[in-house]
Amino acid sequence: MKKVILSCALALSVSAAAQDFNGYIVKFKQGSNLLEQKSFKSLGKVEKLNFSFGQFAKLSEVNLSNKAMSDLANNPEIEYIEPNWIIKVDPVDSSKEELDPKYAQQWGLKNTGRNSGGWFSSGKAGEDVNAEKAWEITKGSKDIVVAVIDTGIDFRHPDLKDQMWTNEAELNGIEGVDDDGNGYVDDIYGYDFANQDGNPTDGHSHGTHCAGVIGASHNSIGVMGVMANVKLMGIKFLTDSGSGETVNAIKSIEYAVKNGAHITSNSWGGGEKSEALKEAIKAAYDAGTMFVAAAGNSRSNNDTRPTYPASYDVEGLITVGAMDGKGNRSSFSNYGKTSVHVFAPGSNILSTVKNGGYKKMSGTSMATPFVSGVLGLLLANEPGITIDQAKERLMESTILNSSLSDYAAAGRVDAYRMLRNERN
Repeated sequence: MKKVILSCALALSVSAAAQDFNGYIVKFKQGSNLLEQKSFKSLGKVEKLNFSFGQFAKLSEVNLSNKAMSDLANNPEIEYIEPNWIIKVDPVDSSKEELDPKYAQQWGLKNTGRNSGGWFSSGKAGEDVNAEKAWEITKGSKDIVVAVIDTGIDFRHPDLKDQMWTNEAELNGIEGVDDDGNGYVDDIYGYDFANQDGNPTDGHSHGTHCAGVIGASHNSIGVMGVMANVKLMGIKFLTDSGSGETVNAIKSIEYAVKNGAHITSNSWGGGEKSEALKEAIKAAYDAGTMFVAAAGNSRSNNDTRPTYPASYDVEGLITVGAMDGKGNRSSFSNYGKTSVHVFAPGSNILSTVKNGGYKKMSGTSMATPFVSGVLGLLLANEPGITIDQAKERLMESTILNSSLSDYAAAGRVDAYRMLRNERN
């Protein structure tokens, strides 16, 4: 068992000895009434979960023996039982806070070569997502909702406050009341599944950073997102200290789908496989919601050493690796000729952070929202496009530079070529 981590570049290696989970996720077979029986309730604390793809329960405050797990797994009324894995954040590569950030520093949008290198070397001009040319076609649409499933969003940030999705019924409703009847109280900008309340404020910065890459306002201050026009839904399932549970990741996906998200941006991954999480991603696909996932940062081949959710075999899932300013695979990025679909900028990415700030971070976490934003541009330009069509367009329009060709199914994302339907 391994930790599940936010997909940021690591300053230190992750301890492989960590074996963290909090109770169990149980899926019942259709028509089962086991959940109501005393024998099941006596096992521990039971939380009933009705997802779109089945009846579940979270079983906590209990540590089952191998025999007890086997007995439950073999119960004719149970489809499966699995650990509810703890998801944790790891350190990220960050610069000191930028007091006066400028678009000129955002090499992922426009790489001049001078703004994308390291201390002693330059980058390579043109190795970016070709945003400026894409913006000649579209800058997005306020009709497109991108859910950032992460540590929340600083929705008061001057670069994000005008980009937030809002639940109008709750915004104009009565505090403490579920005004729209969706099961969540005061969920104005999204929901916090880590603390079970309607305030998805980011006390960590990771989610806010991802949100800024997707959709920071083009407002002459701070930074610019891939999309000038978008609605960002803040969904928090990782606490401010960076931990969360698989069951809350599933709840987050369900919330995004039910509340109209077109895309979910998922900059977290690693650890053990969860059948329930896989089913949630499949249900999102069936409902027409794209799932964009980070490839991970353990420098490994996902084809031979899968990481999740990036490696689930689910239609429409789009897995993203990270590249640096020279157009090479970032040293930390996972890869895979079949399991990683595209690369996007992920090293030294400047974006928004909590409390109205700006910082540089590195990781496939940063590459993932670039792709979420680029796909958002495509949906804005072609509202009727399907997930499968969008994924094909994204991959077929990539730049196949020699530095990336051995590491993924396609190459570096190019928003302009994708919008023009230029293919390799």
